[in-house]
Amino acid sequence: MIILVLNCGSSSLKYQVLDMRSDNDYSLLAKGLVERIGEPMGIYNHQLPGKDKITVEKPVANHTVGISKVLELLTDKSLGVISSLEEIEAVGHRVAHGGEYFSGSAAVDDDAIAKIEKCGELAPLHNPANLLGIRAVQSLMPEIPQVAVFDTSFHQTIPDYAYMYAIPYEYYQKYKIRRYGFHGTSHKFVAKKACNLVGLDISNSKIITCHLGNGSSITAIKNGRSIDTSMGFTPMEGLVMGTRSGTVDAGVVTFLEEKEKLSAAEINTILNKKSGLLGVSQASSDMRDIESGAGSGNANAALAQEMLFYGIRKFIGAYAAAMGGLDLIVFTGGIGENSSITREQACEGLEFLGVEFDKDINRSVRGKDVILSTPSSKVKVVAVTTNEELVIAQDTMNIVKNK
Repeated sequence: MIILVLNCGSSSLKYQVLDMRSDNDYSLLAKGLVERIGEPMGIYNHQLPGKDKITVEKPVANHTVGISKVLELLTDKSLGVISSLEEIEAVGHRVAHGGEYFSGSAAVDDDAIAKIEKCGELAPLHNPANLLGIRAVQSLMPEIPQVAVFDTSFHQTIPDYAYMYAIPYEYYQKYKIRRYGFHGTSHKFVAKKACNLVGLDISNSKIITCHLGNGSSITAIKNGRSIDTSMGFTPMEGLVMGTRSGTVDAGVVTFLEEKEKLSAAEINTILNKKSGLLGVSQASSDMRDIESGAGSGNANAALAQEMLFYGIRKFIGAYAAAMGGLDLIVFTGGIGENSSITREQACEGLEFLGVEFDKDINRSVRGKDVILSTPSSKVKVVAVTTNEELVIAQDTMNIVKNK
């Protein structure tokens, strides 16, 4: 089954085309990125496996125009991978927020669209853009089945005492203010992959998955179910991130509003776009720059780095306590897969939990699936690559086949 996977942002869209023969038997046929949608000049990046990336500059008025051009590229005689659009059997979409409506991926119909739209107020930067992609496909290929795969759905198994905030209950009733969690497709995927790597049964294991990138989150997975996660009502809560603050005392918000005469929108911009590694280091949101700066004696970069390391250790300890033990720690995401110092420092001092970390093996691991703990370690530690597009394709295939 040939599946088109779309991840639509407000001014960009990523795509992959996969030939899915089964969950574990598949081929990547093409991938790409359309940037600067709605600006005077857009950019199409299109790549086939083993070939150089092709870049085309051309105005992209909206998502429908962008997806239309992508479909042209996919059927192009020299650049394409299919002879006609009829070969695409389904389209899978990454959707940021499913609220309490969706505990798993879902076929797109009028009811699903209405619910995704309703969740737009919970993810105003993401859900409306995700819907643009769904509607664009409806207009361009009206007969093709579509599936929505939600960042939040994996976390719908979190119990109420872990997802509720201790604010007046009426705000949950009126606005559904609670912990939702994000990166669910990645946490679910790498937990299964890591269990296969070390020979654990996911349905009888206590796992902590660390998805570390420009946005970072940590999840406690007990017997295959998410029981807690570091991101909350929004993707701002939890760890120090590239430009996001992570968890901040709410009193800081009201203090800054008063002292700096800031609006709610201005506070939101500061906490989402000017904080985190960037805000503390005063230099960069990129962990590679932070590591380099810390190594060169930049005290602020070193502080930013240590705040992240400490935060990861703290969540691991807390989640091990929440689950009553720990069998496996998983690192993934751009930082988790590639930063050996982050993995090493995150595991520093965790010997009391039964972690024996192999620093020599760790140093050489970048973007590979590798066991990082010693053979005698009671708690296994691994780095694995994530593949959210594959999860979307797998769910899309299974929902369309079983419809």
